[in-house]
Amino acid sequence: MLQKLYDKTMALAASRHATPALAGVSFAESSFFPIPPDLLLIPMVLSERTKWIWYAALCTVASVIGGLAGYFIGAVLFDALAQPLLEFYGYSEKFADFTARFNQYGAWIVFLAGITPFPYKVITIASGATGLSLPVFIVASIFARGIRFFLVAGLLYVFGPPIRRFIEDRLALVLAAVGVVAVLGFVAVKFL
Repeated sequence: MLQKLYDKTMALAASRHATPALAGVSFAESSFFPIPPDLLLIPMVLSERTKWIWYAALCTVASVIGGLAGYFIGAVLFDALAQPLLEFYGYSEKFADFTARFNQYGAWIVFLAGITPFPYKVITIASGATGLSLPVFIVASIFARGIRFFLVAGLLYVFGPPIRRFIEDRLALVLAAVGVVAVLGFVAVKFL
């Protein structure tokens, strides 16, 4: 079953639908979708290694635009939905303290979340909700997402065939590792 899923993903990565799918997943992951674009970026680069720069750039641009959508969600929906609840439960002052701390370190928070497996959408929405400076958010997002996607794609370009063989020989182990990283990211969101 895993092998069939892997084969289908590799076939999608080589199809004419791959580029729009990669852009769509990169956009959605930054604002609301739980699946990281790496799951499509990796097979696409492995399938056509010479396009690694194009794929990394596409991921970066789509992800930053998706991050702006997440920022907008936090900025617009927070006032309508979350603010009344904070006031009802008497947490407005605590949220104001959180906002001040978040905005003090906002560039670093956005940057670190953008390069790690931490769910980036949480930070994009929080950035909008706290009113983090939009230029700071955009610059931190460009650097973070660019580093992440260009590093992944560049390593795959350089070490492509051995990595592909490693993945194909140990598919269950690789998927388990990806799953563990995803679970740790969600645990971090819940408890940090």
